[in-house]
Amino acid sequence: MREVMLCVLATVTGVAGAAAAQEPALWLNPLCQTLELPYNGPFEQLDDGTLLVIDRNVLRKSTDGGSTWEDVSGEITPGLDINYGGHPGQFLQTRNGTVVVAYLDFTNYVFSWNDEKAAPNPECRLELWAIRSTDGGKTWTDKQQLLPGYNADFMGFIQLESGRLVATVEHLDPDLCRWVVMSFFSDDEGKSWQHGNVIDLGGHGHHDGAVEPCVAPLSDGRLLMFIRTGLGQFWYAYSEDGGKYWRTIKPSGIDASSAPGWVERLKSGRLVFVWNRSKLEGAEKTTSFWSGQAHEVPAPGHREELSIAFSEDDGQSWTAPVVLMRVPNGQLAYPYVLERTPGELWVMTRYTFLEGGKPAPPVKVRILEKDFVKPRE
Repeated sequence: MREVMLCVLATVTGVAGAAAAQEPALWLNPLCQTLELPYNGPFEQLDDGTLLVIDRNVLRKSTDGGSTWEDVSGEITPGLDINYGGHPGQFLQTRNGTVVVAYLDFTNYVFSWNDEKAAPNPECRLELWAIRSTDGGKTWTDKQQLLPGYNADFMGFIQLESGRLVATVEHLDPDLCRWVVMSFFSDDEGKSWQHGNVIDLGGHGHHDGAVEPCVAPLSDGRLLMFIRTGLGQFWYAYSEDGGKYWRTIKPSGIDASSAPGWVERLKSGRLVFVWNRSKLEGAEKTTSFWSGQAHEVPAPGHREELSIAFSEDDGQSWTAPVVLMRVPNGQLAYPYVLERTPGELWVMTRYTFLEGGKPAPPVKVRILEKDFVKPRE
């Protein structure tokens, strides 16, 4: 979500190693190896190992694991800025080679919340758009608005085995004065889009409701959406028809702050989930809350630690959470995960703040799946 509402947002660059050298307070789990990369995602990885990234609004590629990069396209479209912070856009290259981008358009970006009315003002705007290229980024076509009004960060954008594209997104409903989530799907590689049903979990406030969804395919063909809430845990939503409708919605039991997570289905078949839990490791209760105009009821706001867990059974149960990184009184939030090679995971933050709200470079680490879960027989 556009966290400018409650804190200073800075787009920062650099490497975690530099941050660690300057700020001893940043702790990394010994199982993490620092990555020296100029970007912190999102990436698209091609079959030959080539990495794609959108640098603000230019598509770039690397054929040497991210050490060097070259432009693939010119400017894609005004208003696109995937490096803005958080997750203001996602992209992928389909199996047929079409590059599709779903993004927030910053051309007319205005966040305006009326504290007296506890509601967004009419001029509140951050529109959701999509655009695509069928020639490797040389030209871009089929630009279209998916959602008017005010929308914000989203983490889910995948291609199913059927070829369908599914994006899970959030929307600030001006009448409900809270966030709701939904999916958009395309069966023609992003040329046209439809949306599914709205998921509404109640609440009131500019950070309350159903927020910032991510999504993963399950082994039985269903889709599982993870929804950020202010209720102390993520909620699950399931789709049995490829992301068109979400009929089963329930609490996940995953203890969490009001902060987004990132889910991936790994080559092993496991799910991996990275997120901020509701309280510090070993603490009896949380001491950090979002309240006031943010949430109707105070919500856990702990973001000092980023944790990881794995599931062998499509999210029905999870391994014990392991803290990957910690910064006291700061934020390590809005994670991104890429499975670079089978069992090798790149984990990165897209909001990083030290104590006192001091902006810091994103943390970028490499971990191995086998260090966290037992190898399968």
